[in-house]
Amino acid sequence: MPAIILTRPWTDKAMAALRRDYEVILPDRDQLYSLPEGAEAFCPLFYDTVDRKLIAALPSSVKIIASFGAGVDHIDLEAAREKGLIVTNTPGVVGDDAADITIGLMISAMRGFSAGEKLLRDGNWRGAAMSGLVGRKVTGKTLGIVGLGRIGEKVARRARAFDMKILYFSRTRKEPLEKELGLMFVPSLEEVVAISDVVSLHTPLVPQTHHLINADILKKFKPGSFLINTGRGGLVDEKALVKALKAGPLAGAGLDVYEFEPKLAEGLQALENVTLLPHMGSATEETRTAMGLRVKENLDAYFSTGQVKDRVA
Repeated sequence: MPAIILTRPWTDKAMAALRRDYEVILPDRDQLYSLPEGAEAFCPLFYDTVDRKLIAALPSSVKIIASFGAGVDHIDLEAAREKGLIVTNTPGVVGDDAADITIGLMISAMRGFSAGEKLLRDGNWRGAAMSGLVGRKVTGKTLGIVGLGRIGEKVARRARAFDMKILYFSRTRKEPLEKELGLMFVPSLEEVVAISDVVSLHTPLVPQTHHLINADILKKFKPGSFLINTGRGGLVDEKALVKALKAGPLAGAGLDVYEFEPKLAEGLQALENVTLLPHMGSATEETRTAMGLRVKENLDAYFSTGQVKDRVA
């Protein structure tokens, strides 16, 4: 059986499927830079940093990096190409979970769930009151979606249940979806953030989108609005975000990803108008298993035909 390297164990079902057809190698973290020859595939997780140094250290027998995750910003694709490595990902698998958690964060941020739970858990709740813990209504608000790909579309479909007016800014205009879902295309990011009650980010992290939400853009947000980020941490300048959450114009935010994971920008953790989740957008048993099986599909195709389903490099 071909030997493959995993950086960490996957779900039980995914591991069982792998072990039926492959010799699975699970090295300690400090062994990643001194792996023995023989393994033919390297399978990192979406939060493993696969930089030029690690790629250079991979055994010459490794011919494919089959990544567990949709995003590939954690992989130095140029270094992989230079070494002649195929790189694959797992697109289209995490969409439902990512859209679900986006809606959850939106509701939590706008209704102040995190502050309410903290009050209760700290033993400071004195019963229902007219003042304090008064949030913003979700139903009927204007949602601005930045990036109308698979996940952005799923978010739009879910948001319709809240009778939201849905705007979108995306690299490609999608007129059939506009007609089907009642969406409105907005040609600039500045216009989207200026008129949206809540802005949700669903664009890939590439050099052109790094700090897409920066200090200048944050100044253009509608006063009292909210920012939701379940895309990639680097889309947002977190230092600027902290300032906007403290002094306005933002009323709150919901975040599942961070610029310097697992570290947070100074001051972010203390803010009560933010819901913070530990990058758990795809963290369901069903989806993590599906991600592992999608990696296996790419491995199966590569070892049987030399071709892959989800090649990104």
